[in-house]
Amino acid sequence: MMKEIGAAGGAVVVTGAGGYVGSWLVMKLLHYGYTVRATLRDSSDEAKTKPLLELPGADTRLSLWEADLLQDGSFDHVISGSIAVFHVATPMDFDSIDPENEVIKPAVNGMLSIMKSCKKAGTVKRVIFTSSAGTVNVEEHQKPEYDENSWSDIDFCRRVKMTGWMYFVSKSLAEKAAWEFAKAYGIDLVTIIPTLVVGAFITTAMPPSMITALSLITGNEAHYSIIKQAQLVHLDDLCEAHILLLNHPKAEGRYICSSHDVTIYDMAKMFRQNYPQYYIPQQFEGIDKGIQPVRFSSKKLVDLGFRYKYSMESMFDEAIKTCVERKFIPLQTAVQLQLKPYELLEHNNKNGVVTNTIKIVGQMVNTKAMITEHEENEPIATH
Repeated sequence: MMKEIGAAGGAVVVTGAGGYVGSWLVMKLLHYGYTVRATLRDSSDEAKTKPLLELPGADTRLSLWEADLLQDGSFDHVISGSIAVFHVATPMDFDSIDPENEVIKPAVNGMLSIMKSCKKAGTVKRVIFTSSAGTVNVEEHQKPEYDENSWSDIDFCRRVKMTGWMYFVSKSLAEKAAWEFAKAYGIDLVTIIPTLVVGAFITTAMPPSMITALSLITGNEAHYSIIKQAQLVHLDDLCEAHILLLNHPKAEGRYICSSHDVTIYDMAKMFRQNYPQYYIPQQFEGIDKGIQPVRFSSKKLVDLGFRYKYSMESMFDEAIKTCVERKFIPLQTAVQLQLKPYELLEHNNKNGVVTNTIKIVGQMVNTKAMITEHEENEPIATH
């Protein structure tokens, strides 16, 4: 049984530290007193390094290292002498023209490269791999509930090619490859399976998961299939779970990290009630209004003593506030009509401009708002 590592035990490595989850995880680790080695592909990229270097404790307990998932052995130097590795980085490019070679193979080979570096170092007590809900429930017919024993249907993903299919395949194959390697060489591996991650962030680019989570606001209909039956977790809860799994002596295997199960209709209703400044559709073609949520069970994680802190409303409040402050989403896409009844007659989203035609007590009003999308186009991103 592994003893608790603790902040005084030595340096921990975080891959993909410039991304959404990685950067927040670095912040939390520094807060708890850990010495952190953060990896990026380009340590001269100020957009990635500045938010990290400005974190409290960064001046004395954070070091930045260059490493690339595409280069075998690239992580040897940073993992050498470390006591734990959080592998967060993953290829994520939904628009790839060659997903097998640009997303899937790099994810699997990068995972194995890191596992080899851990074996070579001989000092790593535990590896925490940030997997994905896309490894669990992507299949033709949804079950009412999923747990850690569930795996996505890779053949179904490749056949249907739904939005994000290459990401689901890459994470599934990477995790399975990691488990095979860990069992063959006796590496203490624990995987955490976050659902759709929502919340405030410190990165300078729009996180890919925010593009999905806020798709009802931006009108990005390609992502509606992902939130049709969605599961959510706050970024801060997720990072706290990472640290618990690093230290808990009984942690083993896979752990789902998910606090809320909702449908697209639940989200649309909540958005409309809480954010009247945005036009939020309430009907979705091809999606049954009576659709039920699909549950992701966190029982295994909760049984270790973990407790979720954030409501669905608070995670979206923080996410929207951060996105508006950084001009990733518009201030509004609809007239705020708090006192007068209205009827939406027409909604159009063309070339990033939302146009609503609304009837207010016999008066016709047109509203327009610019919508901008800031997807990371880099081949390696984080959740």
